[in-house]
Formats: sequence, C-alpha cells, structure tokens
Amino acid sequence: MKQDMHAQAAEDAAYGGAEASPTKGGVLRPFDPDEILPTLPAFLDESVARFADKAAIEFFGRSWSYRDIGQLVDKMAAGLAALGVEKGMRVGLCLPNSPYSVISFFAVLKAGGTVVNYNPLYTSRELAAQIADSGTELMITLDLKAVYQGLGPIIAESGLKRVVVCPMADALPPAKGLLFRIFKRSERADIPADDRHIAFDAVIKRGSASRVPGVHIEPEDIAVLQYTGGTTGVPKGAMLSHRALVANARQLVAQPGCDVLIEGEESIVGVLPFFHVFAMTVCMLFAIEIGAVMVLVPRFNKEELIGLMEKRKPTLFPAVPTIYGAINALAETRKLHLESLKICISGGAPLPLEVRADFEELTGCKLSEGYGLTECSPVVSVNPFDGRPVRAGSAGLPMPGTSLEIRDSENPAVLLPRSVKGELWVRGPQVMSGYWNKPDETAHVLRDGALRTGDVGYVDEDGYLFLVDRLKDMIICSGYNVYPRVIEDALYEHDAIAEVIVIGVRDAYRGETPKAFVTLREGASVSIEDLHAFLVPRLSKIELPREIEIRDSLPKTMIGKLSKKELIEEERRSTHHKTGASEDEEARRHVDA
Repeated sequence: MKQDMHAQAAEDAAYGGAEASPTKGGVLRPFDPDEILPTLPAFLDESVARFADKAAIEFFGRSWSYRDIGQLVDKMAAGLAALGVEKGMRVGLCLPNSPYSVISFFAVLKAGGTVVNYNPLYTSRELAAQIADSGTELMITLDLKAVYQGLGPIIAESGLKRVVVCPMADALPPAKGLLFRIFKRSERADIPADDRHIAFDAVIKRGSASRVPGVHIEPEDIAVLQYTGGTTGVPKGAMLSHRALVANARQLVAQPGCDVLIEGEESIVGVLPFFHVFAMTVCMLFAIEIGAVMVLVPRFNKEELIGLMEKRKPTLFPAVPTIYGAINALAETRKLHLESLKICISGGAPLPLEVRADFEELTGCKLSEGYGLTECSPVVSVNPFDGRPVRAGSAGLPMPGTSLEIRDSENPAVLLPRSVKGELWVRGPQVMSGYWNKPDETAHVLRDGALRTGDVGYVDEDGYLFLVDRLKDMIICSGYNVYPRVIEDALYEHDAIAEVIVIGVRDAYRGETPKAFVTLREGASVSIEDLHAFLVPRLSKIELPREIEIRDSLPKTMIGKLSKKELIEEERRSTHHKTGASEDEEARRHVDA
C-alpha cells in the first residue's frame, strides 16, 4: 500500500512546486532537491567567502561584516569546544535578536552541537520543562533582567553545566554601550560570580588560543531542536537537520520574483525573533544565502520599527499579520515612507485580506502570504514574489522540490482530487526527521516519507493551496464538522473587527459549539447583536457562534501569532466552576472533543 500511495502522489505532478528558471541580474537560482546540500557551518562559510567585505549585521547603528561574523563564529566554536561542547550535545540559545544570536547559532553548530531555541520570555517553569525534555547541557543568554530572570532561578537544579552570558552593552556602538552601562543599570541582571557562569568574551578568548574543532558533520545530522509553538497543544521538539534548513533557505531563493534581488546588496529587517523557526529561516538563513545585511531589532515597537525602516530603507521584510496590521494602523495617523521594499512575506498565521490590501496600497509592494509549520523548517508554500495576482485566501504554491497531497482524513490511503478538502500531507527536503524522544508521535505524523500536517485544505486546479483549518481545532457540533477558520474569516469581513479567535466550548445540546473572541479597530464600535446579524447570511446555522465576546486584546505568542490555548484553558476553568465537574473530567472532555 505504501508504494501505491507514493506512486499515486508522484503521478499527480501538478501538486508539486514549480522549478525556478534562472534570470539575468538577480539571485533567482533553480533548486535541485537531489543536490547534496552543505551543512549549516559550510553554508555560512560559503557566504563569508563570497561576501567577506559586505555588511552582515547592523544593530543599533553598529555594523559587522561577513568576515567579522565568520571570524567570531570560528573563535566561539573553538571556545565552546574547550568548554566541552561536542557532536550531538544540546546547547540552548535563550537570546533576543542581536549579533550574539547569529554568532552563537553557527558557533554551536560548528562545534558539533545541536541548537535548542528558547523563548527568553518563557517562565521558569516552561524553561525548566524544555531543558529537561531536550537534555540541554549548556545555555547561552543575555545579561538583561528581562531575559535572565526566568532562567536564573532554575539554573542550579536544571541540569545545566554552564551558562554563557553575553553583555548587551558590548554589542552596541561604543558611545551607546557606555551610556547603557551608566543609565541602564536597572535593566541589567545580577549574574552570579561562580564557576557555572562564563562571559562571552572569556569564551572568545579561549577560542582565540585554540583551533576550530574539526568535527565531522553530515547534512542529515540534527542541527536544531525547534520546539513547536504550542498554541493549541503541548510543545514538542522537532528535529531539523542541516539539510532541511539549508534546503528551505535555498527553496526561498528559487521562488519566482527573486530576480529583483541582487546578491550582496539587499537588507532585511529582523524584527521577528530568531528563536522562532519562521525568522530563523526566512530572515537569518535567507539573508545569509544572498549576502543581505540583517538589520536586527530585539523587540517590536511599531513607532520604533517604522522609524528604523524609513531611515534604513530595507528591501526585504518578513513579518506576521499583526505587525502588518499595526503598520497599517499607524499609516492612518501619518504618511509612511516604505517605498524601498521589494519583497514582503507574511507567515505564522492566516493573513486577513484587508490587511494585505491596505499594506500593498500603502507601500506599493506585493505582500506574499506563505504557509509553513515547525516540522517543515518551516516554509511549505508561498504566493509568488513576481507580481502575479495573489489569489484571495490562498497560501500560495508549494516550494520548489515540494509536493502536496490532500488525503482523506478518515482513510489516508485515498488521495483526493483537486478542489476537494482533506488533510494536507507534505513531501520535501525541508521535512523534519521526527520529534525528539517521541517515537510514537513521530510514527503518527511521518508516513512513507511524508508529513501529516493535521491541516485541512485543498489544492485548486492551478496548484494553489487553500487551508480551511486544523483537524485538532475542528469543532464537532451535533455530529457536524465546523472549522473555526471559516467563522474567523467571516468576522474579519466586518469593518469594525481587528482580530478574531474562535474556539469550541461545551454545549449541553450540541456537545460543542463555536465561541468567538474579537477585538475592534481603534475608534470602531459595534454591538454583539449587530455582529450576530452580520454573520447570519455568511454562515450556516451550525457555524453561527453561540457567543461573541468583545475584548480589549487577545492572547498572542512572542511573534504576535494569535494563541488559542489561553482561551481554551480559561473556558475549561469557567465550565469547571459552573458545573462542578472535576478538572480531570473537563480536560478529558476537551481532548475527546
């Protein structure tokens, strides 16, 4: 049966990604999925050799060339090896965007280690759980309270052997660094002076007196343990190989429209955190592949971001819908100058049509929505960069070397025809190797070389992917399948709505029923009754939410992606309080649903 499934998928060529054709002057290059790809350290070394004197990183006005970054990576790799980092050792990066995040990422890999990305805003409990699950032995972090405060209290009992501390002041231009040390003392963490902690400079000094470790690394070795966002469930460590990550970066360069880019001449704004897989690949690795300068931003503030973009005039801008929406909102109060942009990519969450339209009118730059997931390094599909009309609601065409399969969710052996909804399966070099220490879950999602995404969608006659929802988010109302995405899209059509989350809640008659949480645009007002009336002609009776709740804000992840898990937990507690059912019973009901 497996061979038949694979053969059937192979015959349906239109599900596959289009191959790029080289054009004059730009960086567009064809992608060959059968090519033997380099490891990530070799990937960086290639760009260091090609773009040695070009700027690689800008941070608060200070600049590092590709040669500078290459030398610092080599020194840090040697220093980490002297600290005991060896092949396969898990090393955590608990860092906001800064030169340290790029240097440390490649230094760990060059020393043979495996990078484990950590969100610096995690609680101590969340950090401890991920450290234990991954077996992280060494952590690299920053000397800011906002970053270190969650990590500090758990270091002794966490199993971490060493913590490398990077000083924020040293990454700034000299004058700004001095002012930071004088006037920002309250923002600096109190780092214990013990043998467990070691300064970044001390690691570099050790590395300067050592040789770069000659560790043999294969493209199929695990480069990164990337924990899933956990917006709807428990985070798991996706094992991403060197080959998968390099492939995904090069698939981006093979996208139609990349011929507008010139190697060594572009600049990209890194406002999305590099510890998130979207930014790691679409900003950091993509930039390194084309020799672009990364203008790094450690945190999102719309006023500061726009000021930087208007001054620096970047050509590439990957972001999430909430950031594009924030820029649009700012444009309502003053004129923005973002004409330098050549390619903008939206990912991480569905892009509302009005957000895309408003941004494109504002900048004159096409905003290409893409689709990906942690398990695919992450990009699976993206709308073309070359100015072709974007199909409303589409997640674009599959990446070169990637094939999409829509399968019957009840009978996965059945490959569904075009325009019929089913579960999306993905094949391609960017697919993960599995989940860390979770063989049963790995076996469930990796089948015959394909990844079961758990997403529901269809592919149209021209190969464009459209997503409906996630199987695990599906609400079953009186035996009918209801997809929150359909309800969310309908609410987004209302002019007053800014953001929407729809979840399933307990219902005595239906079993489950949809509930919508919304925020309103600045200055807008609307009643619950008006919203219900607005939805009546747009949704079936079974899809109409029983409740609509207007809130000042909705929960989000670090990158600005709307997060359902907090609202699901809130509703679970509320139901427990009203019914008196035990928390275990309510949790089981939610899982069963």
